[in-house]
Amino acid sequence: MVRVCYLRVSGDAQSVEAQRNALGGDFAKEFVDEGVSGAIPAADRPGFATLLAYVREGDTVCISAIDRLGRDALNIQATIRFLISKGVTVDVLGLGPIGKGVGELIVAVLAQLADLERARIKERCDAGRDAARAALAATGRTHRGKVSLGRPFAADAAEVRQWRKDNGASIAATAQRFALSSATVKRYCAVTDQLHRRK
Repeated sequence: MVRVCYLRVSGDAQSVEAQRNALGGDFAKEFVDEGVSGAIPAADRPGFATLLAYVREGDTVCISAIDRLGRDALNIQATIRFLISKGVTVDVLGLGPIGKGVGELIVAVLAQLADLERARIKERCDAGRDAARAALAATGRTHRGKVSLGRPFAADAAEVRQWRKDNGASIAATAQRFALSSATVKRYCAVTDQLHRRK
């Protein structure tokens, strides 16, 4: 009988530290999914899949909030029911251990709220993109003053590709020359690779 915790954040720039600090406690093991959307079913996330394989009857899984399990109400409920059916207790910070019956009813309500929040987030994102597109078409700049909708270029991609080609340079050398990350250089060079494949 062990206590474990599950931590998840959606964005790469986010940290699980706030959840870890909020939960406190001494856990036998912690399972983490960083940069993983709550829209992905719990069992399909690497950290949570490992948790499912690890826990046994009598164990307790601690989470800081219901929405850490996901944003889809049905998936959250199915995940909790599955854990309960294995004899595993789900302990939600501020809510306590969830059992069959009333506990499942509370989870259903909270999961539905998480689902609604996900829908609201999508609506806000879509509205922001629509406003940016409209402003860009009308003024040449987005509503936030940017000149494009996509990720801004850190350097001239064509210049980076040409320099690498002319010098027969590696990704690392090119990245160092232009003070870029290797991932950025790969992305810039991938454009040329895609064009060659199409010909």
